[in-house]
Amino acid sequence: MLTGTPVILLREGTERATGKDALHENIAAARAVAESVRSTLGPRGMDKMMVDSLGDVVITNDGATILKTIEIQNPAGKMLAEVAKAQDQECGDGTKSSVILTGELLKRAEELLDERVHATLIVQGYRMAAEQAVKLLREIARPVRRSDTDLLKRIAMTSMMSKGVAGDRELLADLAVRAVDAAVEESGDRLVFDRKNVQIVKRNGEKISDSELLFGHVVQREPARQDMPKSVRNARIAILEAALEVKKTEFGSEIRITEPSQIQSFLDQEAKMLEVMANAVLAAGANVVLVEKGIADPVAQSLSKAGVYAVSRVPRKDLELIAKATGARLTDRAVDLSEAELGQAALVEERRFGEDRLTFLTGAPHARSVSLLIRGGTEHVVDEVERSIVDAISTVGLALEDGLVTTGAGAACAELALRLREYAGSVGGREQMAVRAFADALEIIPSTLAENAGMDTIGTLLELRRRHAEGDLHAGVDVLHGKVSDMREAAVEPLRVGLQILQGATETASMLLRIDDVISSKSSSPGGRGGHPKSRGIEE
Repeated sequence: MLTGTPVILLREGTERATGKDALHENIAAARAVAESVRSTLGPRGMDKMMVDSLGDVVITNDGATILKTIEIQNPAGKMLAEVAKAQDQECGDGTKSSVILTGELLKRAEELLDERVHATLIVQGYRMAAEQAVKLLREIARPVRRSDTDLLKRIAMTSMMSKGVAGDRELLADLAVRAVDAAVEESGDRLVFDRKNVQIVKRNGEKISDSELLFGHVVQREPARQDMPKSVRNARIAILEAALEVKKTEFGSEIRITEPSQIQSFLDQEAKMLEVMANAVLAAGANVVLVEKGIADPVAQSLSKAGVYAVSRVPRKDLELIAKATGARLTDRAVDLSEAELGQAALVEERRFGEDRLTFLTGAPHARSVSLLIRGGTEHVVDEVERSIVDAISTVGLALEDGLVTTGAGAACAELALRLREYAGSVGGREQMAVRAFADALEIIPSTLAENAGMDTIGTLLELRRRHAEGDLHAGVDVLHGKVSDMREAAVEPLRVGLQILQGATETASMLLRIDDVISSKSSSPGGRGGHPKSRGIEE
């Protein structure tokens, strides 16, 4: 370079953006993604229709589903999709808010960059503001208990307000609360909820209002034989991990037969082994048998004659949930089965849905795993109901685990914005400007709610600021009545949803603001086809 000879570091055709150009490109891409979901926020938000290359259609209002389906190619845009994914995995709700807030933080940062505030100072100010916002959000949270059924239902309904199933939200919220209450477990002095303990089964047909909660489990398999009973009352359920058949040896082996009588002896021995298995099940008192592996025809025939309902090839995860639902214990050998290992259910029956035949185990007296049967007129409706009920279950579970909730409808964001502006005065240096920008960015949530409802955005925001300045902590955007109201009863969110939104949005915005060099290399496939461009950010 000292002699004027150029030094080539990158392959020919590689594109590179540095400095402010890289920053502005990343911010523009991230803001474009945020804008794509902004119109879906709130009860008056619109739906998106996405059609993939195969012609499959997805119609939804769910932020995580939208961003997962549209296959974003831009690296900065993908980071916002990751924000939504993390929010969905952690909380099950708040995906759109997290993406919209990230986009607004970057927009405010871009304004500060134009005022010659260094990106590092903006990042520092954002992190200070986020830490303070987390503290403030914990302070304004209020408690919720397992016995607060009405409050838990409002939490579930809040998560479904923007979905296409809002008309049936009361029924679905009741199902969600009852499901979580049955599946939640006590661990010391706190409650723990695992979403896997609530099975969701979707079937087209009937109305959404025909959806039901089953205190038991649904196995998507039919009985082993057609002549088995179609239903069994007062079921005593055995769960077997081993096959009810003579297994092949694990290693290669051979049996040498030197005379015809040995063939019959071999067959008699095999029949005797199968008879021992069938008798062991019957001796234990089981009238329903669920087996992880296969059931030999002679065993199935013996069980059928005795009036036993048997199902083979049941997935392991289903067996584990059935054990939680019925109190049965998984047994690895039929001969070890005893009455103590059996579970209980009021009814085990086969139900038909079109060409599908499913096994329903219901009426378990102490079920710790439950099932939700979701109905709807079409496949698209059923899919949207599933997304809605998953969000509702997740938020109710979070509320019980943490025991704290906040007011939604933009109320918490407006209160945090007010207090952060007060906090900014105690921050020295240019970081103060970033803290104020963070406070302004938080107001994008109530502003968007008002905009999507056709309200006067500026007037609503000014009224919201006035109410919170007067100490009305729960004032939020009432989009159903077109005004600012006390929303503590109408919109309730788990504390963890708000915390994850703040932390996820801040971390992603900070990461993008620290990138000052973007190198995009061409695909290495022949002819430059068959691959996507690769990009990476270089931090200084």
